[in-house]
Amino acid sequence: MMMGVSASAANHLEPREGADLSVNGAGGALLRLEGISKSFGATRALNKVSLAVRRGEVHALIGENGAGKSTLMKVLSGALRADEGAIFLDGRPCDIPSPASGRALGIAMIYQELTLAPHLTVEENVTLGLEKSRFGLIRRQRARVRRALGLLGHEDLPLEAPVRTLGIGQQQIVEVARALVSDASIIIMDEPTSSLSASDTEALFAAIARLRETGIAIIYISHFLEEVTRVADSYTVLRDGEAVACGPMAAATISSLIEKMVGRTVTEMFPRVEHAIGQPVLRIEGMAGDPLPREVSFELRRGEILGVAGLVGAGRSETVRRLFGLDRAQGGVAILANGKRLRLSAMRPRRALAAGIDLLSENRKEEGLATAMSVAANTTLSALARFAPPGGWGALRLARERAAVGRWVKEMNIRCRSVDQPVSGLSGGNQQKVALARILEHDSEIVLLDEPTRGVDVGSKVEIYRLIGRLAEQGKGIVFVSSYLPELLGVCDTLAVMRRGRLSAVRPVSQWTEHEIMREATGGSL
Repeated sequence: MMMGVSASAANHLEPREGADLSVNGAGGALLRLEGISKSFGATRALNKVSLAVRRGEVHALIGENGAGKSTLMKVLSGALRADEGAIFLDGRPCDIPSPASGRALGIAMIYQELTLAPHLTVEENVTLGLEKSRFGLIRRQRARVRRALGLLGHEDLPLEAPVRTLGIGQQQIVEVARALVSDASIIIMDEPTSSLSASDTEALFAAIARLRETGIAIIYISHFLEEVTRVADSYTVLRDGEAVACGPMAAATISSLIEKMVGRTVTEMFPRVEHAIGQPVLRIEGMAGDPLPREVSFELRRGEILGVAGLVGAGRSETVRRLFGLDRAQGGVAILANGKRLRLSAMRPRRALAAGIDLLSENRKEEGLATAMSVAANTTLSALARFAPPGGWGALRLARERAAVGRWVKEMNIRCRSVDQPVSGLSGGNQQKVALARILEHDSEIVLLDEPTRGVDVGSKVEIYRLIGRLAEQGKGIVFVSSYLPELLGVCDTLAVMRRGRLSAVRPVSQWTEHEIMREATGGSL
């Protein structure tokens, strides 16, 4: 079980006994999409896609990155116009030319990437676009906001706090609450648990159960197949812009869904690349931060994939961010293989990169990528000197750069029109691959991976696991932070658990189980 999903929470969402969950062609559907097609230039993103959703039904929309899920939901919510096809609400055809029109029709969209205004308060974000005024003055809606947050188990969230001061998990709760106060009859949730802790996920699942009982239909998009098989009543699978399968979730298995998604049988979810573990490449002594971590020490060896588990907020991300210099450490040293000692309080990203330390941030949108720049520019951003004339002066050798990036695009199966396409135009999973390609191109000896498969489809996850194995085969030292326990146990050589800013002893992964990890993370002796 992944750390972001609680089995007890999922029990709230067992498919209702006797429910008619047939999908396409179902009479009495609240929502029907028929023959939806959408192209971007020569790229056919959607090709005659149809699906139907009933009142009070949780319908999972499943597919690889780039399969067309987000495009289809943007058409439904009014963010995009379809080239052809029709949308029916309660049996009546409707036109949705804009997101405002979609909201007026009772359609709320929660995007995978947060769409909050960071400078506004919690209350202002929840009611954004839903403001009520009297005599020209905006009226407070505190009771309404509190009810929505209470439904999510967060009635104590400070309404006056600017959203930028909240953690990612709390920001996701604000995003969901905004959909709840809109009185929507259809709520689209795109990867809603990707940044949530176990308790936040449990609260969300309980809220979904209550919403379903009131007749609200939910379209649920997630790459966590364990999650969708528990949450959803029915499903539709998209592949290459087409609906290739649909049906009741009770009749599906995870393996059958994977096969439908990728168009082939995936025989090994966690491929192992043989690699040897060598001498220490990095030793951290006494790392401390404010408020976390607290006196963290560990050793990383060549060819070792060291997994770090723990609940959201335990200090995992803070540890790798301070090691890379994104956040300021208050104490501690990093000792490299050559004996060089680096004061962590003086660490900056430039110094970390020069020392052979690289980071894949969990926040690819704001830290991992320059989304307005091209695939090529993002891939080579940390290694531009490699494409400059001798001495580092003069124009970049662009043909050489494009050839190098082209090799990564092919090897990592990055779906893009060309290496000149802006990263903002790629799906979330393909953006993640570009972020990882930058690290591979930079070729650092120490690689810090913070939630590297978040928002990535099953097929792409397998590719990323294989690439991580190749890095270990090359003798790189890898720190792998993740909330998804199966991948930590399936990919890593060793593992430690962080709780309240302290790291447990590092042990071989064979000595851990999911139960032991959770016990350690929630109250075990460290």
